[in-house]
Amino acid sequence: MSADPYGFDTLAIHAGQDPDPRTGAVVPPIYQTSTYAQDAVGSPRLGYEYSRSGNPTRDALQECLAAIEGGRRGLAFASGLAAEDTLLRTVCRPGDHVVIPGDAYGGTYRLFAKVAENWGLAWTAVPLDDLDAVRAAFRPGHTRMIWAETPTNPLLNVCDIAALAQLAHEYDAMLAVDNTFASPYLQQPLTLGADVVIHSTTKYLGGHSDVVGGALVTATDGLGDELAFHQNAMGGVNGPFDAWLTLRGIKTLGVRMDRHCDNAERIAAYLGSHRAVSEVLYPGLESHPGHETAAKQMKRYGGMISFRAAGGPEQAVAICNKTKLFVLAESLGGVESLIEHPGQMTHLSAAGSALEVPADLVRLSVGIETLDDLLADLAQALG
Repeated sequence: MSADPYGFDTLAIHAGQDPDPRTGAVVPPIYQTSTYAQDAVGSPRLGYEYSRSGNPTRDALQECLAAIEGGRRGLAFASGLAAEDTLLRTVCRPGDHVVIPGDAYGGTYRLFAKVAENWGLAWTAVPLDDLDAVRAAFRPGHTRMIWAETPTNPLLNVCDIAALAQLAHEYDAMLAVDNTFASPYLQQPLTLGADVVIHSTTKYLGGHSDVVGGALVTATDGLGDELAFHQNAMGGVNGPFDAWLTLRGIKTLGVRMDRHCDNAERIAAYLGSHRAVSEVLYPGLESHPGHETAAKQMKRYGGMISFRAAGGPEQAVAICNKTKLFVLAESLGGVESLIEHPGQMTHLSAAGSALEVPADLVRLSVGIETLDDLLADLAQALG
């Protein structure tokens, strides 16, 4: 279906998901197959030969991803990091340079520092909300990409996507935006000038903590074709059942995100007035340094909150251990609320580096449970 005349929720439910022409099934089938019969040598039916190269269930997901991000080409992967690695190896060469956030996700930092650096890719971490710092980090002729997260994981910093796109293009570089925290429902970086969007579809897109996946969505067909070649050549694709689960999650993304935001806004306000909390990091608060930028480029402010424990690292760990409804677990974006200590969990890989997160930091993924129950759980954990 064409994306032009339809709203977000309609695209989430219908894009790439027409009823099955053979049976009329409203939900696209799971094509759980590795290979496909061919009518003659060199004549595959509908272009399908082998499921690493193409699968109808994954194609449905990819079409839907492109539609809801306002992009030209969507590509689905086995994980968010598989998507990131494919992007880097497609766009960059040994000797190239990338500017990354000064508080990048721990897995992204590990990919740059422990993997990409070994095959000759240089990188510089700077606060992306400081355009002067970003410009100063550029190495003309070598910087191929600005790699942005907004909001960032876990410090919830916000950068100006349109301004970064303009700066990147001034140097013939590319802007890639990790849109996992915001989701396409709240923010569409491609419409603001980004060249490619990255997702861990494990998070809000899947939405139920039962599938791992990743995605890239491009602003142009050319980059999409290059990435599709490497997607097949490198092989980090997701399976058909994973693709189907992600599609199922996307159908309710809009209504889930509204509830995530409703709950998070109230919880952020509550935490901001609690004596056990020294600082709340949430773009929806007017006190947040990136609030105006977030208001400009986001529909709402998302379901992720971080805060710093007034009693220091020991209290932060104790709070994480005391919650009952907030499950102590890594990941985010599911219907259930999660709590974690980034310094010892999701961002342990950055320990000892310039990207190390504060030891008193607690991160919440606010779910869609009854708000009063979540508030009561936090109250007893905070003491």
